[in-house]
Amino acid sequence: MALIAIGGSVGAGLFIGSGSVIRLAGPAAVLSYVLAGALVFFTLRALGEMVVAVPAGGSFSDYARLAFGPRAGFTIGWVYWWMYAVLVAAESVAGATILGQWVPGVPGWALALLVLLSMTAANLVSVRVFAETESFFSLVKVATIVAFLLVGGLWALGLWSGSGGSGVANLWQHGGFVPNGWVSVLAATVVVLFAFGGVEIITVAAGESAEPERSVASAITNVLWRIGLFYVASILVVVMVLPWDTVEPGRSPFVAVMERVGVPGAALIMEIVVLVAVLSVLNAAMYTSSRMLFTLTRQGDAPGALRGTNRRGVPVRAILLGTVVGYAAVVADYLWPDRVFAFLVASIGAILLVLFLTICASQLVVGARVRRREPERLTLRMWGFPYLTWVVLLGLVTVFAAMAVLPDQRQALAASVGSVLVVLVAYELRRRWGAGAPSDRVLRVPGRAGAEGLRRGGGGWRRCR
Repeated sequence: MALIAIGGSVGAGLFIGSGSVIRLAGPAAVLSYVLAGALVFFTLRALGEMVVAVPAGGSFSDYARLAFGPRAGFTIGWVYWWMYAVLVAAESVAGATILGQWVPGVPGWALALLVLLSMTAANLVSVRVFAETESFFSLVKVATIVAFLLVGGLWALGLWSGSGGSGVANLWQHGGFVPNGWVSVLAATVVVLFAFGGVEIITVAAGESAEPERSVASAITNVLWRIGLFYVASILVVVMVLPWDTVEPGRSPFVAVMERVGVPGAALIMEIVVLVAVLSVLNAAMYTSSRMLFTLTRQGDAPGALRGTNRRGVPVRAILLGTVVGYAAVVADYLWPDRVFAFLVASIGAILLVLFLTICASQLVVGARVRRREPERLTLRMWGFPYLTWVVLLGLVTVFAAMAVLPDQRQALAASVGSVLVVLVAYELRRRWGAGAPSDRVLRVPGRAGAEGLRRGGGGWRRCR
């Protein structure tokens, strides 16, 4: 569970994307990572409280349904599935791009197909194979970051041979600690927030663990601060070793640091690590999209034919549907480069923010119900409820507003809002003309009077008298 959480969140966004963040905010990029990390940490704490108090296999989709009804559950479930289905395609293309540098004679579509087929096989065998694959990828990334922190930290402090003295002064030289103003720190926070995406996978994976409540509690309390440490400490080392204005956007600052320190073969090592990071995120995206789709079928929000599992309990049809989206998007990128595929990637730009907003809003409602009716369920509590939840919600709304103001974030925001609107229209069409409409069932936290509640059933939680 710990390695799955790390694997889903530590990817190319850290190893490569951090360069753009540093150029935007300067050394104060460290604060951007702290702010974004705090928002994500408290959001996942709020989600963790609900997962432990009311275990539900669908995670945030079920809690949105509990708090606000079937429309919210349907919408957040499908946009979340869409986000990871597109990520499957995006990471396949990214992996093919990296492999293409080593085997230039092979066409990109063939390499993307190879990457997709490899990760599909890992997910189809069993959840154990997925977990072990993700654990291996995560161990590679963790080992790389630890080595980077050790070598880069010693060099920055002047303790590495040939360092020529401490590099701490780079934090305030070259224009100061906040060279581009505090607005740039907020703008960088908007970008950084999405780099933390993937930590919520732990609550999805918990449903297939032996002790889901204990797994989630352990992961949220112990893993998230480690992820934050990896991000914040790594960026701190970068801005101490390198003057911020020498960092090149699009080029890994990790490679630049290792070259500055004098590590031989740094570029090749980091290319391999970035490939591992891409495969890790692809692996996690394929797993997450399939489990969310399986949950949607259980709720009646997706065709029941997709619910089937093999003898090892793997939702084969749900996995294959997620990969079909990946294949279609890769073909679209081949036929219409920089058009269809670019829009698909932009369409998921703010979905993670919508997800976090929904989690906090749901926890305000579900948390209040549980505290009022069955407080003994709260073995993992959200601190300072409801005040801290409101603070986090306000912070997320601020980020949402900032995306509308920042020119380079408007397209992603508009495309993501468009995706949400499409799902809302689909829900209304299904509600009016769909058969059965089982998604109109409303889940409620059980009350002491024994009215309408939840009880554990074969595939998860269901409504009962």
